[in-house]
Amino acid sequence: MKHLISIIIIFFGFVSCNQQKEEGWTNLLDLDLSQWDRYLSYSFTNSYDGSMPKDDAGNAIQPIGLNKDGYKVFTVIEEENEPVLKVSGEIYGCVVTKQEYENYHFRLKVKWGDKKYPPREKLLKDSGIMYHSIGELGTDYWRTWMLSQEFQIMEGHMGDFWSQQTSAIDVRAYMPEYIMNPVAGFDQPFLKLGTGEDIDGFCLRSGNYENSPGEWNTLELICFEDKSIHIVNGHVVMVLKHSRYINNGKTLPLTKGKIQLQSEATEVFYKDIEIKILDDLPSAYLKFYE
Repeated sequence: MKHLISIIIIFFGFVSCNQQKEEGWTNLLDLDLSQWDRYLSYSFTNSYDGSMPKDDAGNAIQPIGLNKDGYKVFTVIEEENEPVLKVSGEIYGCVVTKQEYENYHFRLKVKWGDKKYPPREKLLKDSGIMYHSIGELGTDYWRTWMLSQEFQIMEGHMGDFWSQQTSAIDVRAYMPEYIMNPVAGFDQPFLKLGTGEDIDGFCLRSGNYENSPGEWNTLELICFEDKSIHIVNGHVVMVLKHSRYINNGKTLPLTKGKIQLQSEATEVFYKDIEIKILDDLPSAYLKFYE
C-alpha cells in the first residue's frame, strides 16, 4: 500500500511539473537576484525639486550607481521556504531585468512593509512596475529610472498608469474635467496621454481591488505588440494601446524593453515573479480592443 501511495505521489508530481513547463512560465526571482541588476540614485528630502543634487560647493553629486556593494536596499530573504525580494525603500532606485522582453504576460505578488522614508513619510506607500524600459538609468525627475511605461503600485492606487520621461500611450478612460484626473473605463474611447498630448501622462485605475494591509496582492501585466493590460487580484483595471515615446521630436513605438521594480521611499516585498512569452494576445482580452 505504501508503495502504491509513493507511485501516485510521484505520478502527480510529474504531471504537475509537466503542466508548469507547458504553461511556459519562467521564474525571475532567486536568492542571488541573478536575473536582475540593482541601481541606486539618492535619498531625497521633502524639498527636492527634480534637479541634480549638489554638494555644499555646488558640484553635482553622482548617483550611487549600478550593482554597488554595501547597500541593503534590495535583499532576498526566505519566507516559508520561498524567495522574497525585500525592498527597504531607504534610497530611490530599482531592480531592472538584465534581459529585454516583448509580447509577454508578467505577474508577481506584492505586499507592503511598515516603513516609510523622506519624502513619503506623510504620503501613501509607493512602488511600481515599469515596463518597456529603455535608455539610460537616472534620467527622469527622480534621477532614478529609465524611460518606460508604469504600472503604479501605491496604496489605494494599484494599477494606475504613469508615463515616464517622454513616453505616451492611449487609455480607455473618462475624459478629465478641471482638476480631475482621467479614470479608466472600459466602455470609454481611448484617450491620448503623455508627452506631446493635451492630457498629462497619468490615469487612475478603474477601481480599487487592493487587499487588506499585510496581505499579498497578485498583479499581472499583459503586453502584446503596442497594447498593455493592468490586472489587480484578477480584475482588469486598465486597458492601453499605442505605446510610444518621443525622441528628438519624432514619435517612435515603445513595445519592448526591460522591466524595473521601484524603490521609492517605502518598504515593500515581492515574490512569485514570473514571465511567459506570448504568441498572441489571449482571447479573453480581445474584447477590450474591439
